[in-house]
Amino acid sequence: MDKIKGRLEYLYPERHEEVYGKVMDLIDSWKGRIRTSYPWVDKEDVVLITYGDAIRREGEMPLKTLKTFLDRELEDAVSTVHILPMFPYTSDDGFSVSDFREINPEFGTWEDIERLGENYDLMFDAVINHASVSSRYFREFLKGTEGYRDFFIVADPDRDYSMVTRPRVLPLLTVFETWEGPKHIWTTFSEDQVDFNYKDPNVLLEILDILLLYAQKGARFIRFDAIGFAWKEENTTCMHLPQTHELVRLMREVLQTCAPGCTIITETNVPHKDNISYFGNGYDEAGLVYQFPLPPLTLHSYISGSAKALSDWAASLEATTEGTTYFNFLASHDGIGMRPAEGLLSPEQVDIMVDTVLKRGGQVGYRSMPDGTQVPYELNISYVDAVAGDETDPERLVQKFMGSQCVLASVMGMPAIYYHSLLGSRNAYEDYQSSGIKRRINREKLDLDLLEQEIQDRDSVRRKVLDRYREMLALRKRQEAFSPNSRQEVLFLDDRVFALLRGEEGGRVLVLINVSGEHVELETSYHGTELFSGSKWKGRMELEPYCYHWIRLEEDGHS
Repeated sequence: MDKIKGRLEYLYPERHEEVYGKVMDLIDSWKGRIRTSYPWVDKEDVVLITYGDAIRREGEMPLKTLKTFLDRELEDAVSTVHILPMFPYTSDDGFSVSDFREINPEFGTWEDIERLGENYDLMFDAVINHASVSSRYFREFLKGTEGYRDFFIVADPDRDYSMVTRPRVLPLLTVFETWEGPKHIWTTFSEDQVDFNYKDPNVLLEILDILLLYAQKGARFIRFDAIGFAWKEENTTCMHLPQTHELVRLMREVLQTCAPGCTIITETNVPHKDNISYFGNGYDEAGLVYQFPLPPLTLHSYISGSAKALSDWAASLEATTEGTTYFNFLASHDGIGMRPAEGLLSPEQVDIMVDTVLKRGGQVGYRSMPDGTQVPYELNISYVDAVAGDETDPERLVQKFMGSQCVLASVMGMPAIYYHSLLGSRNAYEDYQSSGIKRRINREKLDLDLLEQEIQDRDSVRRKVLDRYREMLALRKRQEAFSPNSRQEVLFLDDRVFALLRGEEGGRVLVLINVSGEHVELETSYHGTELFSGSKWKGRMELEPYCYHWIRLEEDGHS
C-alpha cells in the first residue's frame, strides 16, 4: 500500500494521512466482493463498440435486444462489448451522466448487463471528468450541503483562461445560482456538464467507489472518458497535468488491489506523444490507450491513394510492455479526431480531408484556439462514407471500405469495431438534421427486424460488409502473429501499399493493403499462403485496386 500512500501524499500533501485512511477503508469494504480472473489480452480479443440502445425492437428493453442480436450474428466474431454510457443522462447522448450507479431504465437493468456478461467480456464507460447538472452531486453542491461544497470548481471570471485547452466552441464557465449566490462554475464540455474538482478528496473517494462498483458488475475494461482534463491548475493548459497522471496511477492501484485483471483504458483525443504518455512507465498507469492517429491517417491514405504517412507513423511506434498495448479503432460514437494528426499530416493534407468529407456528406466540428481562431477538431461522417462515399458500385465500395478495416485488424494492439462499421452503415442524415447535432450522423439507432431483413439480403452492403468482417476476424483469431504485442515491422514496398510483417520467424504474416485505385506490381522474396483465398504466393505480386491480403509465410520466412 506504499504506492497508494505515496500518490496521496503528492495529490493531497496537507491531508494525505486522513485521505489514506479513508481509501484503505474503502478498499477493505470492497475486498472479496469482486470476482475477477481476467487474463491479459490476446489475438482472440475483439471489441464491439455500441450504445446500450443501438439496436431496438418494439416492446423490448434495448439491452435484451442487443444481446439477441449479438448472440445471433456476432457471438463468434467479437469477444468484448463496449457499452457506451448506459446510465441515466440529460444530454450529449449519454456523456452527461446524472446517476453513475444505475442503468438507464430506458435501456434495461443491471441484470441485463450481467446476462450480457455471461457470453461476452464487458467494457464500461467511466465518465469521471464531469457530471450532469441534474446529478445528485451538483444539486447538493448548489445547496451547500456539507461534503459537497467543493465537489465542483468555482472560478473567477476575471482571470485569464486563454491557456486552457478547449475541445469545443463553447464558454468555459457557466453561471449557476448557489447557496452563496451566483457563481461561475467550470464546464469544459457544455453548460450541462460540470467538471468535478479532484482537489476535494470527497470527489476522489466517490469516484473510486464507482469504479469498484463497475468492476463488481463485470467490467473487464473501464474506459476513462476525457481523462486528460481531470485536474485543473491556474496558469496551465489544464490538460495532461502531472496530477492527472497521478490520479490514473492511483485509480489503477486501487482497482488492482480489489479487482485484479480489470484494465483501464484512457481516452485522450490528442497528439500521439501526449496520448501514449498514459502508459506511464508501462506498468503503473493505463493498460491500453486509444490509438487516435489511426482513424485520420487511414482515411488520408484512401483519400490520397498513398499510405506513406500511415506507414511512417506506424514505423515510429515503439513496442509496448507485456502488460500494455494499443486500443485500435477507426470509427466511434465521436467524429474522426483531427488533433492526433497534428505533426503527421500537413495543413494542406488536412484541408483536402475536410473538403472530401464535406463532399461525401459529412460535417466538420471545430475547436477554439487561444487566439480565437477555429480549427477542425473532428470529422463527423460514417467511416463507410468517409472512405468510400464516392463509389457508386457496391462491390467496389465494400472492397475499399474493408481494405481500411483490414488496416485496423492488422496493426499491433487490440481491435475495436464500431457497430455502424461492422454493419456497413451510411450517413444518418435524418438524425443529424432533426437534432442539429453533427455527431448523430454516425449514431443512428437501428430497428432489429429491419436490420435482420437487410442482413438476409445477400446483395445488400450490410450483408457484404458483415460477411467479410466475420471472415476476417475468424482468420485473425487463428494467427498468433496477430497477438496484440507480437512483433510488427513496417515494409516500404510502394507508397500505394500499406505493408507489415507481423509475428516471429516461423509464424509470420505479411500484410499487403493497396490503398489506391491503381494496379500495383511488387517484386518481393516472400512466399507463402494467402489466407483469404488459400492460394500460393511467391515472388512477384500483383495487387488489384483496394485489395487486401494476409499471407502466412513459409517456415523459412522467405526464399
